[in-house]
Amino acid sequence: MPRLPLYQVDAFAERPFTGNPAAVVPLDSWLPDGLMQAIALENNLSETAFLVPEGDGLWGLRWFTPEVEVDLCGHATLASAFVLSTILHPGLERMRFRTVKAGELGVTRDGDVFTLDFPSRPPQPVEVPASLVPALGGPAPQAVLASRDYFVVYETADQVRALAPNFFDLAGVDRMVIVTAPGGGPDGDVDFVSRFFAPKEGIPEDPVTGSAHCTLIPYWAEKLGKTRLEARQVSARSGRLHCALEGDRVKIGGRGVLYLEGSIHV
Repeated sequence: MPRLPLYQVDAFAERPFTGNPAAVVPLDSWLPDGLMQAIALENNLSETAFLVPEGDGLWGLRWFTPEVEVDLCGHATLASAFVLSTILHPGLERMRFRTVKAGELGVTRDGDVFTLDFPSRPPQPVEVPASLVPALGGPAPQAVLASRDYFVVYETADQVRALAPNFFDLAGVDRMVIVTAPGGGPDGDVDFVSRFFAPKEGIPEDPVTGSAHCTLIPYWAEKLGKTRLEARQVSARSGRLHCALEGDRVKIGGRGVLYLEGSIHV
C-alpha cells in the first residue's frame, strides 16, 4: 500500500490550537481526483492541500475541502509554503504556486512571517437572497455585497462576534458568506474583523480564511483610506492577519505552527 507524507499546520497562528489547521500532502505527481478528495474527507479539515513540484521554484497546488475542490484557499497556501520552506527546502524565501483557477500565486517568507500575494476581488452590488440575512442570526446589516462570496457588513465588531447562524438555512444560500465590521471594543487593535461561513461546502465556520481577505482588504482599504491594515478573524480559534492593498493584488501575512507530521497509507 503506497505511503505518502502528510503535515498539519496551524496557519495564521502564533501558537498551536489557534489559527486555521490545514493538511499538506507533497506529491511527485498528481493522484486521481477521487483519491485526493477521499484523503481530504478522511482528514476532515476545512482544507487539504496537494503539492507537485514543477521546477524553477514553481509548484502545482490544489485544495480540497471534505466535499469539493475549491478555487482558492489562503490558509492552506500558507501551510504549503510553511512546509516547503521549513521542512522540505529549509531557508526557501520565495515560492510560486500554479493553480487551476486562481492563476499563479506567490508567497514570500521573512523570518517567521509568510506573505501571500493574491488577486484583489472587491465586492460589488448584488441581488440578495431573502434567506441570507435571517440565516445569519443577527441584526440588520449595513450593507450586503458580493464577489466570490456574499459580503455582509455590520456596524460593530461585537455584532459580528455575536452572530448565531442557522447553518441548515445558510447551506441553502448559493455562495459562501463573509461577515465583517470595523475594529472596536476588544478588537480596537485591528482595523476590521470578520467571520466566514461555508456550510454548503462542508465547512460551517472556517476559523481563518485567507481568500476572504481578497475581498475584505480592498473594501476596508477604501472605507478607511489606508492601504496597510491589521485584521482579526473572530472565530473560536481566532487568527491575526497583516494586510496590504497593492493595485489589483492583496498581500496577506501571517505565521504558521507545525502541529503534526507523519504518513498516510493509501
